[in-house]
Amino acid sequence: MTYKPQAKYLKDYQPPSHQVEHIDLTFDLSPQKTVVTAKYQLEANNQSRSVELDGVDLKLTSLKVNGLPHTKYEVIDSKLIIDNIPSKFELEVETEIAPELNTSLEGLYLSDGAYCTQCEAEGFRKITYFFDRPDVLATYTVTVIGDNSFPYLLSNGNKVEEGKLENGKHYVKWQDPFKKPSYLFALVAGEFDLLEDTFKTCSGRDVKLQIFVDKGNLSKAPHAMESLKKSMKWDEERFNLEYDLDIYMIVAVDFFNMGAMENKGLNVFNSACVLANQETATDRDYHVIESIVGHEYFHNWTGNRVTCRDWFQLSLKEGLTVFRDQEFSSDLGSRALNRIDAVNAMRTHQFAEDAGPMAHPIRPEKVIEMNNFYTVTVYNKGAEVIRMMHTLLGELGFQNGMKLYFERHDGQAVTCDDFVNSMADATGTDLTQFKLWYSQFGTPKLKVRTQYNKTQGEYQIEIEQVHAAQDSVQVPLHIPVAIELLDNQGVRINLEHPEVRQGRVIELKAATQTFTFEGVSEEPTLVLLEDFSAPCLLEYDYTVAQLCHIAMFASSDYARWEALQQLYTQQIREYVKGQEVDFVLSKELSAVLLSLFANKPKDLAILAEYITIPNFDTLSAGYEQVPVEALCNAIDELENQIAHVLKDVLTQFYRGTQESGSLSAGDVAIRALKNRSLYYLALTDADVSTSLSMQASSTNMTNKLGALRSAVNANHSLQNELMEHFDKQWNHDLLVMDKWFALQAANKVDSCIDNILSLYEHPCFDKSNPNRVRALVGTFARSNPKQFHREDGAGYKLLADLICELNQLNPQNASRIITPLLSFKRFDEKRQGLMKAQLDRLSSIENLSDDLFEKIDKALN
Repeated sequence: MTYKPQAKYLKDYQPPSHQVEHIDLTFDLSPQKTVVTAKYQLEANNQSRSVELDGVDLKLTSLKVNGLPHTKYEVIDSKLIIDNIPSKFELEVETEIAPELNTSLEGLYLSDGAYCTQCEAEGFRKITYFFDRPDVLATYTVTVIGDNSFPYLLSNGNKVEEGKLENGKHYVKWQDPFKKPSYLFALVAGEFDLLEDTFKTCSGRDVKLQIFVDKGNLSKAPHAMESLKKSMKWDEERFNLEYDLDIYMIVAVDFFNMGAMENKGLNVFNSACVLANQETATDRDYHVIESIVGHEYFHNWTGNRVTCRDWFQLSLKEGLTVFRDQEFSSDLGSRALNRIDAVNAMRTHQFAEDAGPMAHPIRPEKVIEMNNFYTVTVYNKGAEVIRMMHTLLGELGFQNGMKLYFERHDGQAVTCDDFVNSMADATGTDLTQFKLWYSQFGTPKLKVRTQYNKTQGEYQIEIEQVHAAQDSVQVPLHIPVAIELLDNQGVRINLEHPEVRQGRVIELKAATQTFTFEGVSEEPTLVLLEDFSAPCLLEYDYTVAQLCHIAMFASSDYARWEALQQLYTQQIREYVKGQEVDFVLSKELSAVLLSLFANKPKDLAILAEYITIPNFDTLSAGYEQVPVEALCNAIDELENQIAHVLKDVLTQFYRGTQESGSLSAGDVAIRALKNRSLYYLALTDADVSTSLSMQASSTNMTNKLGALRSAVNANHSLQNELMEHFDKQWNHDLLVMDKWFALQAANKVDSCIDNILSLYEHPCFDKSNPNRVRALVGTFARSNPKQFHREDGAGYKLLADLICELNQLNPQNASRIITPLLSFKRFDEKRQGLMKAQLDRLSSIENLSDDLFEKIDKALN
């Protein structure tokens, strides 16, 4: 690599040279030549006679200082440097941009004919010259001028004026009274269908709610609207936070790099995160939409009203808001299911990131391309760090901390330390050591040893925290460890100990710490890290009998699921260690699974999770060198074993249980277990052809996809017929076809790669659309290890070939799908060589984007 972009460091942070109180923006929209006029007053924070503003791909057509043309300036790379200026002055900058040519989907671009913006993290500099950094907060007035063919001209804030102009044009003026950084600016212009509603806030104000969708999609918008109203109500009731503007708008667009964006009062969403009806969306889609709508709404306070001082503090808003959207989903639905979701994300993706070349703290110390740090570490591990504070402080203490945080920092751009300090000061808790979670990377391992003294009735738990050699912090962390002790009858033992918080939490602060519990009349079974109280790996010599006991009797549904996951992992590791031995499910585990069906929990969706085994990524984290074939075979064998052990009870449940097709929690749970049952039954010698055909013809997308997934996974004789019929039925709906592309990508047959290459020519596939690329190639690389890690390297080449094309077309999307290639050192020598060869090839492509450079450089060096 000859080109080496410069890194930025947290330690080098300097306040902005100037402040801007207010900015006036005028857009005269045109696909090839949009004219942007920006007018704002700058006031120097020092005696500087010059100013540097950010700008990328802009044509500067006019520059005025205090109303007069100004010539003392130069444009160098991505900076406009203006010299010979007073300490306080008004700047007027006119630029031209071409939205039609902007395929990066940053700044102002066209999405299927509609104008759309994406400014986080550094997209505003593609619109006009400004301080494109989060610590410059200003109020905005925005005038949008467009053709009458674009009836909706939208921006942040409240609409204050609109009117007709000559030449078939009109305009709308918006004012946002709340100061915000440039990354929260938004503009959308187009022709849409509109769903409207209102919400009455706790103080009695009526807020207008609007959701804009492409023509013909209005019937798919009500769920998002209901989710928005639930979010507003929940934030008032749980956090005492009320919405502040007169209007809240959501716009769904097809071309979008992210899931959604929380721009103040005007959220821009990927259509996949808005549109849903039962014919086109699965139960999972409904859940995800509710969660994402909530997430973006909750940003109004945790991200918008209080924002980040600099991008190194990204987890300040994202980790906190992920925690809030997880709590929202848990309060409205099943807390156990939502916790399982969160933990699966950590184990499948975040632990791997912590162990790979892109490992970084939740508050990074150094970045080259900020887009690369919208990661599971910043978001999901960041949320776990917030959750640990909640675990330590309790709900009341946490809410007191949130209240103080807003009292101190409303309207400001602040740091992660400011948030933790609010929590500490509001509760009188010393969180100095806890702050290390923000600066360390790597996944701590807890080594646990126990000892029981029957004579003295004492039970000792010794916990040692171990940090891997590559971890950035080798000193002890402050770790809340939630535990439960079960007696031989499965009854919870009360924990009498002066250091126990919230009745179940012990605090680990030293490298090794011992906790002694007295008055314990029999040796208990220990439940560790209950509800995943800290994002750590656990090393404890559980016996099969102990794990079965937890799976039967733990008071937490999550703890039962966790015990089963450990049992499955034990079975797989034994098989991988000695593959010449036939895979036979242990009698103890078989008995537990049958018992769980005989005594079904009220929530059948939990039972579906109980019989779902860990995936390849989760299991591979336990190996220094991943045994690809052995692990893939073990997963297949374990699923076959479970299918045969449970065949009779699964058949009985599948045939004997009906649901009405509604979205009630009960029907959703029945569908979850019936689909998991069919998945397993398709692996047995049972004749499921009729069931597959009938379910595939369902008008409910959850059931339809469940049948196709079962047929594809089992390589059933009906799979081609079912997949072809689905294609013919749904090729008019691109979001539905994404599900079909994902099924094609996950197919474990040897022809999978050839099939994917042929699907590039499918009428519904478009390499410029991030949704299509993620569905087909992203799913293949992440969820089909058998074919992606083929010994001939064809899977690696497939991914690298596409990344070469995307480097210029959409660098962000290229950077996001490259992740499976980065951890090549975890594989055998042959695969390492094949993966490294593709990374070397990518490193030498012409005009390599900063997004890709950073990741490839870290992986190779």
